[in-house]
Order: sequence, then structure tokens, then C-alpha cells
Amino acid sequence: DIKGKSEFAYEQDLRNFLSRNLQVIEPGLSLFEEEGTTGVEYPVGGRNIDILALDKNNNYVVIELKVSRGYDRVVGQLLRYVNWIKKHQAEPDQIVRGIIIAREISDDLSLACEGLANIELFEYELSGVLKKVKENN
Repeated sequence: DIKGKSEFAYEQDLRNFLSRNLQVIEPGLSLFEEEGTTGVEYPVGGRNIDILALDKNNNYVVIELKVSRGYDRVVGQLLRYVNWIKKHQAEPDQIVRGIIIAREISDDLSLACEGLANIELFEYELSGVLKKVKENN
């Protein structure tokens, strides 16, 4: 088991992994799809949401990724996306939540998100397992 200060080299690697494995974030999450457009790099008002998903109750989940440290300024970005989805896409009865995933959540980011009911913070940790494929005799 290899652990340590590993980071995904690129945000797209983290995004691609998580978009195919949304259940590691929350059971019942599925990638948003509509008319051939998926929730990966989902376009909203000239910008892109890293991952747009639906939860088991069919509510929107906006996922913002940071490969290293998540700073407080990411909250503004996430809230802009959440409110864009609320205003332009969600049905009146649908909840729109936000998730920030980073290698490390800064104290400033934790503080900025205090009291925001529909915002969750996650830190990712990488681990790898090595399996020998062939024995040399």
C-alpha cells in the first residue's frame, strides 16, 4: 500500500476518475446527461462546471475540483455554478448542492463554508496497491 503526499498531476485526471466513480463521493450519484451532453466540463454561462451530477433523489450536485489546496475563493466559483443551475436548469422543487474536492481544504475555505447548508467539503487521498503479475524463476 503506497501512501503519501500524492496529487493527481492534472485536474482532468482527477475529474475523469471521479466522473467514472461518483459512488466514492456519495452512493447514488450519477453523471448528468442530456441530449448528448454529459456532466463533465458542463457549460454554464461561458464557464464549465468540473462535474455536474444527480443524486439518488434527482437533485443536482455541482462538483468543483482542486488538485492541490482548496482556498476560500473557490466558494464564489462554486456558488456561481450552483445558482446558475438553480436559475436556468433546475425545476422549482429540485435542490442544488455543491461539493468542493481538494487535496487539502484550507482553514480559510472551511471558515468560508461554515453555515452554507448545501455545500460539502472533501479531501481526496490517493493510495495504490501493487500486485506482482509474473514470478521470475
